[in-house]
Amino acid sequence: MKPIDFYSYQCGVIDCFNEMIRAGLKKVAFSHPTSSMEERDALLPFSREICRQYGTCFCPIDDPLLTDLFPVSMNKGTYHIIYWKKEEDWREYCRIKSDKEQLIRQNAYTGEARTEIAYRLA
Repeated sequence: MKPIDFYSYQCGVIDCFNEMIRAGLKKVAFSHPTSSMEERDALLPFSREICRQYGTCFCPIDDPLLTDLFPVSMNKGTYHIIYWKKEEDWREYCRIKSDKEQLIRQNAYTGEARTEIAYRLA
């Protein structure tokens, strides 16, 4: 099998997730994590073009919402791009992130509250 370079692989993931968002199968999606802003930012022109084609939106994020859905070890300190179609879905992502931050400040990000944050993001 021919090897696939990192950039091409990421572009395939981005294309697939945006197609799923357009089809209504996902509300939001994230690029795979990159270890540097430079790697992530190299994907922004491709993201812009794909979002234009699919009628979706994107935003680079430096501080991703970490939940029990994805291993923290693979995502903490990494950089992502988030994709969505409806403004309400972007606002919900922002609410979930804010709610998690509030729970952490209250020392209440445990048990059922923690599960609820992950469930809402899913």
